[in-house]
Amino acid sequence: MSMDTQALLIFLLIGLVAGFLASLVVGGGGLIRCLLSGVIGAFVGGFLFSALGISLGIDNALVVQIIHATVGAIVVVLIARAIA
Repeated sequence: MSMDTQALLIFLLIGLVAGFLASLVVGGGGLIRCLLSGVIGAFVGGFLFSALGISLGIDNALVVQIIHATVGAIVVVLIARAIA
């Protein structure tokens, strides 16, 4: 398995976990919906934390990425519900 394939799989796994956690917080469900909200949330969460200058102070990069993606997924789902 090449490094690009491995990175893509890890990114999708983080998105799936984040989408699942976000669905626990704000409701919703379905594998594809969790994956999409988590992957989009990863971008949104990364942008928000970077733009606001928030640092969690956690040494584990995987945990930080999951937290960023989960917060981003929650924001994405709430905005989508407000628009719809």
